Amino acid sequence: MRRLDTDGWSGLVMLAVSVAVAGPALLGVVDPAIPRGWWTVLFAVVIVALLLALFRERPDPAGYGLFAAAVVASWAVVLTAPHMGLLPVLLVVTAAVSVYLVPLRAGFLVVGLNTAVLAVAMALHGRDAVDALVTLGFYLLIQVATVLSSATLIREQRLRRELSEAHIELRAASALLTESARTAERLRISRDLHDLIGHQLTVLTLELEAARHREGEQAREHVDRANRVARDLLADVRLTVSELRTAPSDLTAALRQVVRGLPDLEVTVDVGADVQVNEDQVAALVRAVQEIVTNTIRHADARELWIEVAARPPGVVLTAVDDGRGYRELVPGNGLRGLTERFEALGGDVEFDGADGFRVTARVPA
Repeated sequence: MRRLDTDGWSGLVMLAVSVAVAGPALLGVVDPAIPRGWWTVLFAVVIVALLLALFRERPDPAGYGLFAAAVVASWAVVLTAPHMGLLPVLLVVTAAVSVYLVPLRAGFLVVGLNTAVLAVAMALHGRDAVDALVTLGFYLLIQVATVLSSATLIREQRLRRELSEAHIELRAASALLTESARTAERLRISRDLHDLIGHQLTVLTLELEAARHREGEQAREHVDRANRVARDLLADVRLTVSELRTAPSDLTAALRQVVRGLPDLEVTVDVGADVQVNEDQVAALVRAVQEIVTNTIRHADARELWIEVAARPPGVVLTAVDDGRGYRELVPGNGLRGLTERFEALGGDVEFDGADGFRVTARVPA
């Protein structure tokens, strides 16, 4: 089960408050103006419609309709409760939730309409004018404060998400630059060894080969020994050059550098000890992790992400899965399409699965 974040706990508290303020009417302590059964149905419509609207993955006409039904039902609940008590808090809840479901302008419209409905309810129930004005002002200010606080929270979350995405992109670029610098340094050293030492040893071998045919057994014995030493040195240089050119990349460090220090997502990276990849494959894997982590932060509503890179014949397999909400119908964006194209260019493939969280499986041949 996924851990609740602060938004989730806030929603549970608001639900508890809504039920608490309606408790007297629900329990029969006070009588509504309509049959209690119908009043209870109206209250249930408010709660259920708000929950269904909030659980939708993105704003759409159905979500707008559910929110509108909740708002109208909350008006009916307040208007049909002669002894309201703290029941107008239900209007504050709908105003606070509006920021998550509709544009901010529509949220302030809901605040205005809620205040008008509350004024009508007080007039119908014979409230004193001064008391009614004080109560209206209080609930108006509370609604405005909750709308602005919720809008500020959403803006802060969006900015933090954008900062995390930029952080991931910068770390991926840094990892690729570091790997490119290492490769360039290995190539430079290998060229220097080959040009300076390898060439000299090759010349020495040719000179000794010519000297071996000169007269004198003793000279020939020493020349033969020197020839063998020179050939061994040349073989050692060639071996060193080969190892420098093919030295494996530190894939684990590169991937962990990309995901280090994310504030809202815990990422676990596990790279098999037997994984061997070249520079192009390292670049593909780093960019894949960058895209996966970015999408997880943007869309998955996840708290944890597990990434594994393992050697599985005939190649290397990257598997990433989060504990988010998954998806019903995936429509790949530019990032996922680019990820697929990158692996296909290396002869591999990529698969996506959203049945249980969001899973990415990317393969690249050895």
